[in-house]
Amino acid sequence: QVQVVESGGGLVKAGGSLRLSCAASGSIRSITVMGWYRQAPGKQRELVAGTSSGGNTNYADSVKGRFTISRDNAKNTVYLQMNALKPEDTAVYYCKVVATTIRRPIDRDEYWGQGTQVTISS
Repeated sequence: QVQVVESGGGLVKAGGSLRLSCAASGSIRSITVMGWYRQAPGKQRELVAGTSSGGNTNYADSVKGRFTISRDNAKNTVYLQMNALKPEDTAVYYCKVVATTIRRPIDRDEYWGQGTQVTISS
């Protein structure tokens, strides 16, 4: 079993910054992809940023140049530094981890956190 816990959300004014953290724990054998998604009210969940075990990153066009994803493999943790925040960034942010476990060493399963609320005021 893998637990995924996000932290760092909150309420900030437009133009401000926030840093989200996501830590994975449990019977992890290896982690491949770690990523951040968000879901605004009435909208579908969308990819914000992702990073592979090899260090490749990808971003949604709407956050390029403002958000930076990074990971600490030793801590099974991924971060999302969000700068120049806009009201349209308001959403619940979810962390997704793709991992193999001791019990399932071959299959890569997805694990999601509970989400953290990010609210940007204008």
